[in-house]
Amino acid sequence: MPRLLTLSRAARLIGVSRGALQGKIRSGELATFEGMVSDEDLLRAYPEARLEDNSTLEKLESIKDAAFTRRMRERLLPSAEVLVARLAEMSRERARVESRLEHYRALVDELQAKLAGEGPAGGSSREFAAALRGWLRERLEPGAGGEEPLRVQENFLRVMSAHVQIESSGKEFFVDGNDTLLEAALRSGLALDYGCSIGTCGKCKARVISGEVHRTRHSDYALTEAEKTAGVVLMCCNTAVGDLVIEAREAHSPQEIPAQVIEASVKSVGAIGKGIRLLHLQTPRSDRLRFFAGQSVSLSVAGTPPSSYPVASCPCDDRNLHFHIRARDSDAFARRVFEGLRAGEIVRVEGPRGGFVLDESSRRPLLFVACDTGFAPVKSLIEHAMALDAAESLDLYWIASARDGRYLDNLCRAWTDALDNFRYVPIDAGAAGEEAMGAALLTILRDHPRLDAFDVYVAGPAALGRASERLVADYGLPRAQLRVNTLDS
Repeated sequence: MPRLLTLSRAARLIGVSRGALQGKIRSGELATFEGMVSDEDLLRAYPEARLEDNSTLEKLESIKDAAFTRRMRERLLPSAEVLVARLAEMSRERARVESRLEHYRALVDELQAKLAGEGPAGGSSREFAAALRGWLRERLEPGAGGEEPLRVQENFLRVMSAHVQIESSGKEFFVDGNDTLLEAALRSGLALDYGCSIGTCGKCKARVISGEVHRTRHSDYALTEAEKTAGVVLMCCNTAVGDLVIEAREAHSPQEIPAQVIEASVKSVGAIGKGIRLLHLQTPRSDRLRFFAGQSVSLSVAGTPPSSYPVASCPCDDRNLHFHIRARDSDAFARRVFEGLRAGEIVRVEGPRGGFVLDESSRRPLLFVACDTGFAPVKSLIEHAMALDAAESLDLYWIASARDGRYLDNLCRAWTDALDNFRYVPIDAGAAGEEAMGAALLTILRDHPRLDAFDVYVAGPAALGRASERLVADYGLPRAQLRVNTLDS
């Protein structure tokens, strides 16, 4: 009998992205039943899949780890306590299943005995009973169904990771290794409500609807007895033992993220291109920045006015904030960076702000257009899209208005090499004016004459923003599918 799997679990079992499955569903190659797929249809759609070889998934995970400054070995295996708890839960579940099977077998044995007795007069009834007994014997033979490779792989994955679903939104994520519920949710691109991340503020409360959690760290925040009775836990201090359904607060728009002021320290400053510095800030463990990918913040140090910069890193790693700082005489903060901002110095971070964020409700392919340092917010969006693992495809066009304008070209090529659904096209515009930007956009139109099939995200100078607006007027791109972030020149 076929079993139904969520898209997230099916993607993990086969070793592809969720977006790839959604592409097959849209093309009619894979059937769905209320948003789920059967294991039989999954194997028919991927007959070449080797369940022991999840190389695609491993490539994606390695990219995400590099982007989020996490080392894979730190979260590859669960701790001994979590592993024991998961095995114990699976043992209890197996005992429950075996108990039910024994009950069903007893019922079938009783049915066989009744069929073996004298039936009503008439040969047709006896023939029917004999045929039914034969069918039961055949179907009850041990191993009659053969080995189920998906079930074997799924049981292994359940030991290594737990599946969690948020009831209100239906969003899903997996808890790997020693991750807490909060860490796993953030890594998967979810915008949950949280504060300190160390168990002192209580903002990351969630109610367990079904499943079991295991406490992994001490908490100074005291839950009330009523909350404990209701199944409320702190996500930053607990992990999932097995499959879990929770009720948790989520932010669905930038307006739901509170304004914050954080004193972050300089981790490093390094050159990544001609006239471009990568500024790496680290927030305190108990005061991390909540933001949506693509948003901006104001940065300042003592004695300088604040300057606005887009965050160039993913919200999944909220302590480590990256910024691409371009040399500009008119920017006092940029001058401080280039004159020798040192590790350990304090930078004031205020924000976030801006609506240049992903439309997570859309299932259209994503097309990104960046010019020069417009790559910073686009990089954040791309890494967030990777974390969500829901986009069918991601296309990036990086326009350089001058030589050396693409300062992280190797990173984009690495994404192309590792991801089947990612495409990178560099464009040399040769100038920063509106005419040059328009000519660059024509390259994109030659590749994608039907832009209405995409969600398009554009970041760069004002000239690029004006040129991109013509995509709406002249080429039929619905305005709701275009988002533009105009950066200061």
